[in-house]
Amino acid sequence: MLPFDKLRTGLLRDSNKPERKVRTMPEIKRKNKESFESLLRRFSKQVQQSGKLLQVRKVRFFKKKKNTRALKESALRRQMIENKKDYLKRIGKLKDTFPGTKALMKLK
Repeated sequence: MLPFDKLRTGLLRDSNKPERKVRTMPEIKRKNKESFESLLRRFSKQVQQSGKLLQVRKVRFFKKKKNTRALKESALRRQMIENKKDYLKRIGKLKDTFPGTKALMKLK
């Protein structure tokens, strides 16, 4: 048996690479005299159980983390805005309350 055959059969494995599980889409074959609704129900149940849907949703809504420079810049920007608001409040050009906040306080 050649080393390639051993790799393919699983007897020999490359130790540097982790073993990956290959997941394929669930395959459903229509049974004899089965309605489309029941076929669709079986398919959706198998998709749900396989976890493919969760995996796709994670990939779809994946948000890349900001690098450290971008994090520092956004923190500085927030700090500058906060300092500017404090300054404007101290000199009296910015009120502490905004329209609608008093109405909310009355409801509580």
